[in-house]
Amino acid sequence: MFETKVVLVIREDLAGWQKLNVAAFLATGVAGAEPGRLGEPYPDAAGRRYAPLLGQPILVFRADLPALRATHVRALDRDLGRAAYVSAMFRTGHDAANRAAFAAEEADALDLVGLALWGPRKAVDKAVKGLALHD
Repeated sequence: MFETKVVLVIREDLAGWQKLNVAAFLATGVAGAEPGRLGEPYPDAAGRRYAPLLGQPILVFRADLPALRATHVRALDRDLGRAAYVSAMFRTGHDAANRAAFAAEEADALDLVGLALWGPRKAVDKAVKGLALHD
């Protein structure tokens, strides 16, 4: 049992490819946020090396925009680690444009399509309270 928890909350009205894209981007945010989050590389039986993965499971939840925004507020109130993806980022073509699109959003009314949260298990559980796991 881990003392911390990592979750992704993905907006349920997205196309399938968008959900997967957002989840992938958010997972990289979790992995890159703090040193030591990644485990060791994975060697196969032939000695070929594969990249390390996150050292703990990630739970994926679904939410509509109001529930996603409420989760965001609870995460901010609990000072949880977070990564976010907003709808405007689907219309950009590179990282700098993504950051510009994100910065242009109204801070208290982000058009969130995905949110990654991590921190103490109980605090993360309170932030995602009432959300269902993604199917």
